[in-house]
Amino acid sequence: MVEARTYPAGVTSWIDVDCGDVEVAKVFYGGIFGWTFADATPPTAPWRYVIAQLDGEDVAGIGGPADPGAEQPASATWNTYVAVDDAQAVAGRVVDAGGSIRVPPTPAGEGGISVVCVDPAGVEFRLWQAARRLGAQITNTPGAWNFSNLHTADAVASRAFYTEVFGWSIDDLGFSTMIRRPGYGDHLAATVDPNIYERQSGDMVPPGFADAIGWVVPLPPDQTPHWHVAFTVADRDETATAADRLGATVLSTSDSEWTRDALIRDPQGATFTASQFTPPS
Repeated sequence: MVEARTYPAGVTSWIDVDCGDVEVAKVFYGGIFGWTFADATPPTAPWRYVIAQLDGEDVAGIGGPADPGAEQPASATWNTYVAVDDAQAVAGRVVDAGGSIRVPPTPAGEGGISVVCVDPAGVEFRLWQAARRLGAQITNTPGAWNFSNLHTADAVASRAFYTEVFGWSIDDLGFSTMIRRPGYGDHLAATVDPNIYERQSGDMVPPGFADAIGWVVPLPPDQTPHWHVAFTVADRDETATAADRLGATVLSTSDSEWTRDALIRDPQGATFTASQFTPPS
């Protein structure tokens, strides 16, 4: 039996998208990532939530009104959740550090407890105290979540806030800024990824990369601060072509030494990155 993936407190653990029409989202994301779906809410609930799966394992969630003709969300948005052991206590730390609570600790059925938070720059993020639903069970493989990255105009203020709330280490590597939860690599090595340190050895791997949970990205002038979700894909161009065919807009493409990326806006307005890993030979 494959061991379930668990997430220590302070590690990003789950993503979902809020949208106006769950069926439209299922068609799109199933089409580009090969996801299948299982309903997690009863048929009579006013809000519908489905679990997206890849090879039978949970990878993300899709939520929206049970009646797509009802009041629509202001815009479709991908959300990032951080694992916590005590949602109430961490919500208090968010407020003490200068953030605010948009939705207080709320049970999500038998899955766990969620909290909707806002950091001092107005960026929404969420807490997840897991019960039955532990978090994403597949990551960093084509069709699955890669990283959530913080796009911020004030990296110093963001560092102070998230370090105080979650104990993160935010490291300037020169070419980029890495978010780490110290000890996460040890957790992975002891559970689902025993070879992580061997696989990530070498001069080209940044120190502490096994603890990495995301990146801090400088904010372009035309954007507001936000958490941004990136997915791993096998072929950036094929994914972009499929997204266009399914009604999305490819906003931009870019190539770096390590990745080939496409910034995509889905048919309901949620933006995400499709990232093909292309390490130097």
